[in-house]
Amino acid sequence: MKIPKRLQPLVDDGLIDDVIRRLKSGKEADVFIVRCGDEIRCAKVYKEAEKRNFKQAVHYQEGRKVRNSRDARAMNKGSKFGRQQQEEAWQNTEVDALYLLAKAGVRVPQPDICLDGVLLMELITDEEGLVAPRLSDITLTPEQARHDHALMMNYAVRMLCAGLVHGDLSEFNVLMDKDGPVIIDLPQVVDAAANNHAKSMFTRDINNMTQYYGQYAPELLGSKYAKEIWALYQEGNLTPDTPLTGKFTESHKRADVSSVLDEIQAARDEHQRQLLARNQEE
Repeated sequence: MKIPKRLQPLVDDGLIDDVIRRLKSGKEADVFIVRCGDEIRCAKVYKEAEKRNFKQAVHYQEGRKVRNSRDARAMNKGSKFGRQQQEEAWQNTEVDALYLLAKAGVRVPQPDICLDGVLLMELITDEEGLVAPRLSDITLTPEQARHDHALMMNYAVRMLCAGLVHGDLSEFNVLMDKDGPVIIDLPQVVDAAANNHAKSMFTRDINNMTQYYGQYAPELLGSKYAKEIWALYQEGNLTPDTPLTGKFTESHKRADVSSVLDEIQAARDEHQRQLLARNQEE
């Protein structure tokens, strides 16, 4: 096929020897199957900001760490340099997440290099060497659904223990190879501790997966993994190997509002006392 403009520099530099075909066109990137020497890989070409169709992208970027204060100021001002840095941050986020999650025991594609808005990485294939299907394109037995759901819950736990929430997890962002599910598409991954939307995104991720697997194993539909896992995380009791039950009991204990108000009033009184004492000394 004709070499796409964005891939031409990698071809010129010898990083890509041949572009075989387009694999898919997504809301934030186009993906191509390419040949690099003797290996077949995929090249993810990130779309420019104005061409991306990713809703509420600002919610995903909240809390992300920036390399230095100069970059942060430029990004906040929206200058040309700032926009360039924001694009690099968006692209590098996926690369960093892939390395971090692989180390944490989550099955993700192995990244190779990210250059000029193109991410070269492992092509996930099936037993016959063909492109692995998406989870949405296969049919599961009840036993396999229960097994894979438990595996995905553990992956979600491991991601959270690594400080990350996928943010867009569904059956469309999971591939199935001979060894089971592989999580893909991570440029929108969020910082679990620094993003105010992390809990709601995590809940949506878990519920999406449970709804999918629940088609084949209906008993999963009544589970409460999102609430159970997040409660353990907030309490500081979540580890990569924490056993899960899928059960969660809501706390109906009423907040002691009067005690909180008393503490606030006491703090105000102490502040006034300090101001009075300072004025008398002057």
